[in-house]
Amino acid sequence: MNNQLKLSVLDLVPRFGESTFEEALQQAVILAQHAEAWGYGRYWAAEHHDLEHLSCASPEILLSHIGARTKRIRLGSGAVLLPHYSPLKVAENFRMLAALYPGRIDLGIGRAPGGSAHTSMALSGNFLGHVADLPHRIRALTELLEDRYRYEDVPVAAKPVPATPPVMWMLGTNTKSAGYAAEFGTGYVFGQFMSDTDGAEVLQSYREAYRPSAFLQEPRTMVAVSVVCAATEEQAQKLAAEIPRPGRGSVPTGRKETADHEQSPVLAAIGQAEVGGGGDTHSSGRTATIHHRDPQRNSASESEVPAPSGSDSSGPSQRLIIGTPASVRNRLQHMAERYRCDEFLIVTPVSDYNARLESYRLLMEQQSTAAHI
Repeated sequence: MNNQLKLSVLDLVPRFGESTFEEALQQAVILAQHAEAWGYGRYWAAEHHDLEHLSCASPEILLSHIGARTKRIRLGSGAVLLPHYSPLKVAENFRMLAALYPGRIDLGIGRAPGGSAHTSMALSGNFLGHVADLPHRIRALTELLEDRYRYEDVPVAAKPVPATPPVMWMLGTNTKSAGYAAEFGTGYVFGQFMSDTDGAEVLQSYREAYRPSAFLQEPRTMVAVSVVCAATEEQAQKLAAEIPRPGRGSVPTGRKETADHEQSPVLAAIGQAEVGGGGDTHSSGRTATIHHRDPQRNSASESEVPAPSGSDSSGPSQRLIIGTPASVRNRLQHMAERYRCDEFLIVTPVSDYNARLESYRLLMEQQSTAAHI
């Protein structure tokens, strides 16, 4: 059995309890610094807008701040929501980061709104129209990063031009985003932690359709999973039990939703439907006012927070892995073999900063031990 799992961190930058936004952002720095010290390969920050319990509307700014306070860990967006933005500005931002922190920058892009309908309209206008235009935006972004973009047949460059370019990834949970990643030659991150879809099939569809690009000759994959890890099974189950489930009372999230959609702020943020077809989603905040999903898709990703940690089947049990360091790592090893994935992005949706840090520490400690067996 291959013991060399690659582990990285996905941070939704949550604001727990009575903590302020400033405290939440400082906790993001602390998490990234500890992740680097413990041996995690990447720290990625998600993008959300006007959500009361999530603190990062501008991953590029947070990553610049964290880059100055770390030395080696790769830094990335999970994800920049490309329908909202000019490809040129996105390319400039991440080339700037790549010039400041050479060899450390990932550009993850996604296609969800990241907030409510009115927030999305205030941010960029006709979001549905922008999603329909997404293939053109991805093409423009890749051309800008490859220095071959032209506007009205006039060359336009995204500067500064770093010696080591950012690595581009697409995030999603279905074949729509996998298809974009394959078509444009980017890496692909499957968001298993918010999907009932069989990730193995989606990842295989990406590999089979992959077209090499100037920066990535072979397909590269990651799987984003939700993990609650503690020293004992009882402690892990207790932490998981404290994550509010639907029907267990209201949690103030800054959203207007019905009671059967009430979740912890972190879990609510990871299940938003992605507008634009295919029922595809990625890590972004769900709101009740945007539901342009595939009508065949059920609502499980909106409301279920499954607890089983022993099953390797696809479906809801894939979206929350609970247990001791050994049992969690064993589960990840089996997933890696089944999904043929290169790496895991770990998000830990507990509602306590110290417990979150301990979960990440224990998992990497177990990984380091297994790597030397």
